[in-house]
Amino acid sequence: MTVMCDGRQTLAMGRAARELELRTGEFELATQLGEVRTIPAAASDGRPGGAGAPGRRRVPAEEVARLQAEPGFPDALRERVRTVSTTEAAALMGIGPGRALRLTRAGCFDPVRFYVNRYGAVVWLYLASEVTDFADREPDLLRGNTPTAMRVMLENGQDRRARQWRSRRVGQLMGQTEDPWESAAVIAAVLPPEELASVAENPLERSLLRRLRPTLASTITATPAAREAYDRVLTADDFDEVMWYRIHLTRSLEQARNEKPARPRTPATTGPGPASLSRSAGNTR
Repeated sequence: MTVMCDGRQTLAMGRAARELELRTGEFELATQLGEVRTIPAAASDGRPGGAGAPGRRRVPAEEVARLQAEPGFPDALRERVRTVSTTEAAALMGIGPGRALRLTRAGCFDPVRFYVNRYGAVVWLYLASEVTDFADREPDLLRGNTPTAMRVMLENGQDRRARQWRSRRVGQLMGQTEDPWESAAVIAAVLPPEELASVAENPLERSLLRRLRPTLASTITATPAAREAYDRVLTADDFDEVMWYRIHLTRSLEQARNEKPARPRTPATTGPGPASLSRSAGNTR
């Protein structure tokens, strides 16, 4: 079923995935990466407030037609969103899994997805295209001795994978909205509760931020250990990373208060509907 949105025909996400011959995970990643353009669903749902439920989006029919007309469809699109594990990344780069693991822990390329197994271990996934690009760009890191700075960092137990995934995901979500309260909610989503409470001291504002909290990841957690690991991935932990998000949340809240003062929710009011923050600005490296 297609629905008119701002004068254009749009498709529900599930319908668009079928039309593009993508599996659910492939389609979700394609929308996050901007390979498949989406628009807010609110304008087509007829509800007052014009924002709809946070996160609801649709795909313009012309976007589906554009992708279907590309040479090599659907294989070319699938290849752009193909992900690999650390072991598969090692094979792509022609190196051993141990060295590949060190490169990923050092933050040489960012994860795009993750899942948590039943034992609570986080399994990171990377874009195959980014892995091969890195191998072409940094051949010296694939062979020989590990650079001293990287070796010291790894020996000290640092692991940048979760941090870089959060940075990437925050950047993606910030790019999907222009509403100041949704922008603030994206940043608030990765802060520990006590840090959020110390920045957003007003209970009304905290309630609004919780209501607008976006979906950071759709990972299934079947055990308590898996849920604990999942929550750790979603939450900033290093001091400098937490401070970075605190500073930007403070700025976002100031902007939101000036543009749209928070008001109690009423039956006739839906959520406000984030300002763009580039991936580079969100990078906490």
